[in-house]
Amino acid sequence: MSERDTRWENGSVFSRNLDWNLLKLFHEIVKSGGISAASRSVNKQQPSVSAGLKRLEDHLGLTLCERTSRGISLNPVGRAVFALCEEIEAKVRSLPMETAKASGALEGVISVRMISDIISPQFEAATIIFHRAHPGVEIRLDISPWRSVVAGVKSGEADIGIACDNVPSEALQYEPILSEIQQLYCSRSHPLYGNPVCNPRDLADQQFVRTGQDEPEELEHFRRRYGLGRRVGGSAETLHEVKRLIHLGIGIGFLPTVVAEAPGEPDDLWPLLAVDLLPGYQVYLITKPHSLLAPHVRTLVDMICASA
Repeated sequence: MSERDTRWENGSVFSRNLDWNLLKLFHEIVKSGGISAASRSVNKQQPSVSAGLKRLEDHLGLTLCERTSRGISLNPVGRAVFALCEEIEAKVRSLPMETAKASGALEGVISVRMISDIISPQFEAATIIFHRAHPGVEIRLDISPWRSVVAGVKSGEADIGIACDNVPSEALQYEPILSEIQQLYCSRSHPLYGNPVCNPRDLADQQFVRTGQDEPEELEHFRRRYGLGRRVGGSAETLHEVKRLIHLGIGIGFLPTVVAEAPGEPDDLWPLLAVDLLPGYQVYLITKPHSLLAPHVRTLVDMICASA
């Protein structure tokens, strides 16, 4: 049996002799796309990083990659080692949460990405209870268009997403938390104020306030069906700013009814469409599969779902 085969056979000796920092270095080389970029990332000289890669290959007795003018190219062995490095890094990242869980305390950061101006008593109540029970967990809230919300959860940039999605991804888990209904509004200063509209097509020539990238697809289909929004008077990326432009008389525009008709709001917006015409959609709590969630994220998700 060769020396390399003996090392692979005796796993305990192999792991005891391995410098685990070399796996971390290899992981950084692959993520950075090459030795030069990795040396800048870890703040080491390029020869030192190159030597570290060589030490790992020598310890394994196998070549992991080919050096090219554009960086490195992993071979099948390199791809397998990188996959293991990814698993190790994920385990290390979860260590603080796992130890906190074992000691009865949760700590860490939960990244929540959501569409603008969501009114969800279910989410808010669960978040309050969670914070009181686990003050060591920081909740970071980011407002983004719904496609960015879904993409952020898929990529792992966000732990929790709250958004609509008319074509749910099989890789994600969706829990419905509220339904939104959209109504078309004008301001008190608009000539249509006080006048109901029987046919949405009668509004096709009106100047419109658009909701940028955050427009749900169900709403976009409704607009296109009736020719609405061809004359754009204004646009904004958040519902709050869309509402402001409608108030200013820039044009008519869609808003969720819970946003436009919130308690305490002045009665300055007029609903133009009959209730039975209004487009609606489901808003979901979106996460990776439950088994893949970190303990502190899983705890908050369970609390939100239990508040239904």
